[in-house]
Amino acid sequence: MKNIEDQSFSYPVKVGHISSNPVTVKIAADPAECRALARQWGVVEVKAFSAEFEVRRWKRDGVRLKGRVKTEIVQTCVVTLEPVASRIDEPVDAIFVPEGSKLARAALTETGEMLLDPDGPDSPETFQGDTIDAGAVAAEYAAMAIDPYPRKDGIAFSAHLESTGSDDAKPSPFAALKDWKKS
Repeated sequence: MKNIEDQSFSYPVKVGHISSNPVTVKIAADPAECRALARQWGVVEVKAFSAEFEVRRWKRDGVRLKGRVKTEIVQTCVVTLEPVASRIDEPVDAIFVPEGSKLARAALTETGEMLLDPDGPDSPETFQGDTIDAGAVAAEYAAMAIDPYPRKDGIAFSAHLESTGSDDAKPSPFAALKDWKKS
């Protein structure tokens, strides 16, 4: 996990204050934080950004954040270059363990290879000290849900021509040079 100072949006949560009873954490970005998130994500505007998590103990020394992140953003349409508004409502489920915890180590085979199950749960993230950054987690999950190629409704990119397959001859890469003459 990155340092808290490196984040555009930060909401530190003290792990030592989390008991066996879950704690609800609600966070929202102010206008300056929304502008910083827009710069970080490369979007035109972040109109609103909020998250609500249930923070609870996980196993002996870990912490689990579970909840939702919601944001309203404006991007540029990749076809018309006009503004496109979109809403993101993304579930969040993240587990954190202290650095050096046995729970953070990946399982290795006899040959020293890591076993990763693409359909299995993610490995826990590590944290330093007694603080995790719920704001950075929320921003990361929202960023992963942003459409990299936004388009306005009903707009299609028509300048791209696909081969119909009726022409059996492949064009030669040297066809453009056939009329070229040496001087």
